[in-house]
Amino acid sequence: MSSQDVITIEDDFTLLRFQNDSEKPFLAQREVTNGLIQFHFGLKGTAKFIFNQGNYTLDLKEEKSLLLYNPQKELPLNLELAPNSWVISVIISIKKFHTLFSTEANYITFLSDDNKDKKYYTEDNISPSMAIVLSQMFHYNLNPSIKNLYYKGKGYELLSLYFNRNEDPNAEQCPFLIDEENVLKIKKAKEIIIANMAEPPGLQELADEIGLNLKKLKMGFKQIYGDTVYGFLFDYKMDFARKLLDSGSYNVNEVGLKIGYSTGSHFIAAFKKKFATTPKKYLMSINPNT
Repeated sequence: MSSQDVITIEDDFTLLRFQNDSEKPFLAQREVTNGLIQFHFGLKGTAKFIFNQGNYTLDLKEEKSLLLYNPQKELPLNLELAPNSWVISVIISIKKFHTLFSTEANYITFLSDDNKDKKYYTEDNISPSMAIVLSQMFHYNLNPSIKNLYYKGKGYELLSLYFNRNEDPNAEQCPFLIDEENVLKIKKAKEIIIANMAEPPGLQELADEIGLNLKKLKMGFKQIYGDTVYGFLFDYKMDFARKLLDSGSYNVNEVGLKIGYSTGSHFIAAFKKKFATTPKKYLMSINPNT
């Protein structure tokens, strides 16, 4: 299952989410005119940018970022995501970007007078604080009516953290998360519950498996993913169920069993809680002939 989600934050400011959970590479393409700055963030797996009909490529690795800017020529987005890879991209015009940093232009290397008309490519690490924001952008689970406002705030927050050269701003809020080993343990916890979503482990069992105490598991999971462990899992299961229904390959009972509901009525109630409609009505809405 692969997807490309385009979120328009403002004019000249666009957020792109690329998700490839399939076992095959996924190619995403988008026209990008010159004068636009591209920020690409590898959350999971690997990806590759393809230029000049395949004559030149740039790799984007997990927990790495790429900044691409070329005022002289267009840099269309041809992105090949490896299996099980997630990427978030921010595309913003140089004009819009200047308004954000107008008094600090010399602080931003490629905006300095000497470089503003030159191409600029750079790779950098994703800091723990950026990783938290990126994960929250991928696991949005608030009311749809505030979706654009939420992403607008997160988009600006992400750019702020990208150019922050001081100590990590989350250090006082949640000191243990600055330990990258603990961040990796929380990510492992997420992978474990997804892999076992039909029969997830208990919280204490999960904490023992990743090597964190229960309090740090709860606090860290909420900090990174914006929800409790089981709240996150519920949303993930419902989104997974919706995608299974979209595929047209499974009936309602089969989908419920796949995500861990032994009775159809419990699955129907859960689906309705998440999407305000029953699975059957949802199927009818996407395929009126069903």
